[in-house]
Amino acid sequence: MSRHTFTLNGRAHEVEAPDDMPLLWVLRDLIGLTGAKYGCGEGECGACTVLVDGVAEPSCLVRAAQVRGRAVTTIEGLSADGSHPLQRAWMAEDVPQCGYCQAGQIMGAAALLAAHPEPTDAQIDAALAGHVCRCGTYVRIRAAIHRAAKEARA
Repeated sequence: MSRHTFTLNGRAHEVEAPDDMPLLWVLRDLIGLTGAKYGCGEGECGACTVLVDGVAEPSCLVRAAQVRGRAVTTIEGLSADGSHPLQRAWMAEDVPQCGYCQAGQIMGAAALLAAHPEPTDAQIDAALAGHVCRCGTYVRIRAAIHRAAKEARA
């Protein structure tokens, strides 16, 4: 067990965990933030995506030791009340179905919009290629990202 100090959703945080513990389990089991979901454990589905220093990362592949001194943002840190443009756009475009992949999709979209405030369909598709939605709401996801981008620019 080691102490890991990092910034979590804008606040300094310290947790004691094995160095090799996946960040997903640090967040869910030790801290109690359950927005990032376990999907595959192999970084292939995107359900557990969080931002590490602003970059979308599958938290199942990031180890506790790797976030020391870094900034981690989870879906809970995007906004306390669901008012982030992406969260509002998700609802306006009726994206959620089962909802399991949504937090990871939104976090991937947040990283995309930070890098490309006016993304093309191709950029959206590329950025979210590692995110699997079993309900198949990909067309609505793309529309929501365009809506959020437009709102953020306004």
